[in-house]
Amino acid sequence: MRLVIARCSVDYAGRLSAHLPLATRLLMVKSDGSLLVHSDGGSYKPLNWMSPPCTITMGDPSDEQAEAGIAEVWKVTQKKTDDVLVVSIYEILHDSAHDLGIDPGLQKDGVEAHLQKLMAEQIDVLGEGHTLVRREYMTAIGPVDILARDAQGGAVAVEIKRRGDIDGVEQLTRYLELMNRDPHLKPVAGVFAAQEIKPQARTLAEDRGIRCLLLDYDAMRGLDDSDSRLF
Repeated sequence: MRLVIARCSVDYAGRLSAHLPLATRLLMVKSDGSLLVHSDGGSYKPLNWMSPPCTITMGDPSDEQAEAGIAEVWKVTQKKTDDVLVVSIYEILHDSAHDLGIDPGLQKDGVEAHLQKLMAEQIDVLGEGHTLVRREYMTAIGPVDILARDAQGGAVAVEIKRRGDIDGVEQLTRYLELMNRDPHLKPVAGVFAAQEIKPQARTLAEDRGIRCLLLDYDAMRGLDDSDSRLF
């Protein structure tokens, strides 16, 4: 991973256009080719990014750009969509590279991991006609727990938690933002599934068009016979 702190401006052109004016920012270039632009705030979410598959070219500015004070231009092109991210670097304050090695991935607690396995085996808990595509569908920022298809063939991304809170909704939102850039997947619907979902998380999810699903862990394990209940 290459970490660059630079005074830069950023322009994004594609389905949407966006501009970040000149400021000091952190640029993260990962080994998979992705580029993330961070400010000193906003927690984990980048201001802008380009996810793989993409190519990065780093070159000299044009005469006009050089006169404006630009020292280097990075151009990142998305191979599938032709979206382009251009970083105009005025000054590099820090530049370092680090080999992070192979990451073992997120280790979920036992209940979450088991819930994921059970849902994959009982995918109809999402609704009639759903089919499993795969577990741990990898995105540029990590794996979404389950990728499925609904009865109409639409893609459905499922994030599973033991207790669903706002952070889980934010996590699924980030996955959906990336997945909906993939022309082979979009549109991708989101499902936030948990044994318990906090009211604030439910409100945020519904506001973002994400469906909430309560999971009965005992019933999914076959330990709870709902037909024999008195109430």
